[in-house]
Amino acid sequence: MTAAGKVELSGVNTAKLKVLKSEESAELLKRAKNGDKSAREALIAGNLRLVLSVIQKFTGRGELADDLFQIGCIGLIKAVDNFDISQQVKFSTYGVPMIIGEVRRYLRDNSTLRVSRSMRDTAYRVLQAREALINRDQREPSVEQIARELGIKREDVVFAMEAVTEPLSLYEPVFTGNGDAIYVMDQVSDTKNTDERWTEQIALNEAIGKLSERERKILELRFYEGKTQMEVSAEVGISQAQVSRLEKSAISRLRKCI
Repeated sequence: MTAAGKVELSGVNTAKLKVLKSEESAELLKRAKNGDKSAREALIAGNLRLVLSVIQKFTGRGELADDLFQIGCIGLIKAVDNFDISQQVKFSTYGVPMIIGEVRRYLRDNSTLRVSRSMRDTAYRVLQAREALINRDQREPSVEQIARELGIKREDVVFAMEAVTEPLSLYEPVFTGNGDAIYVMDQVSDTKNTDERWTEQIALNEAIGKLSERERKILELRFYEGKTQMEVSAEVGISQAQVSRLEKSAISRLRKCI
C-alpha cells in the first residue's frame, strides 16, 4: 500500500497527525532553541504531516513507505535542530528541501545504478556542502555557491548530482498543505517570461501600432522574414533609398516610444 493510502506508518497513525498553526510553530521553535526538549518533540510531531506530504513523490519506486517515512523524519529532525529563528523564513520552506535531501540520499545509497566511486565521493561532498549552506543561509544554494565552497568546477558539481539523481517530473508535487500543492515547476525560475519582458513586449506592440502600414510592412519583411533592402524595395514598390529611410525612421520612433 502506498504512503498516501496507508493509515499507519512506523507506528504513527497518519490519519490523526496534528497540524501546527504558524504562531504555535514559531513559539515552539523559540522554546526548542532555548533547550526545551518537550517543545522540540512537539515541533517534530506537529510537522510529521510535512514528511508525509514530501514522501508521496517517492512512492512507486519499490521502497517501503515505512522506510521512506522514517528517513523523512530524520530530515525533519535535522531541519528542526538547524533552523535559524532569526531568519524571516517559514519553517516549511526550510524543512521541505531538508526532508527531500535526506530521502534522496537514502534512495541514492540504495540505488542499483552503477556510479563510479570518484563521482559518488564528489556527490557526497556536494550534498554535505549544500546542507551546510542551507543551514547557514536558510535557503537553497546555487550550483556556483556549492562549487566555490568546495573549490571545484561548476561542471563537476552538475555532473556529480546528475549521476546520483533520478529524473524528476516538473508536475511532481513536493509539498501539499492546506489543499494547495507545490509542484517542481513552481520552484523553477523562468528567465524568459519575466515581468520585465512582458512589459517590454507590451510597450513594443503599442509602439508598432503607432507606425504607418508601410513602415510596419518594411520592418516585418526586414526583421521577421530576413529580407534585404533590395528585396523589400521590389516587394513594396519603392526605391532602396526610400526603404532605408523609412526603416531608420521607424526604428527611431520605436526607440523613442519604448
